Amino acid sequence: MKAKWANLILGYVLILACSAALAPKAVAQETSSDATSRKVKSKVVPEYPAVARQLKLQGKVRIEVMVSADGHVDDTKVVGGNPVLASSAEDAVKKWRFEPRSKETIELIEIVFAGRN
Repeated sequence: MKAKWANLILGYVLILACSAALAPKAVAQETSSDATSRKVKSKVVPEYPAVARQLKLQGKVRIEVMVSADGHVDDTKVVGGNPVLASSAEDAVKKWRFEPRSKETIELIEIVFAGRN
């Protein structure tokens, strides 16, 4: 019985991997909300999760970002959005760099995931 489940899971993983490789690229766009007070010096575009692409999920993810005085992201917290998209968005925002300031700030970032038609 365990072998049957293992084969079923393995087959599912292989199907997902193949469909992700053959699927058209989706776009993940990031936009800063009006609450953002610091200029972004460099952004990393989040990867559109394969499962989200397969399910044709689209939407926005809102992330609260604590930015250190030197512009590095110290901490992130997802405050809204689809959990399937949130992890990818949060991973990308952790790599962003902001302009330096005299003290740390909290920024609100909104990432928009939209597939190409």
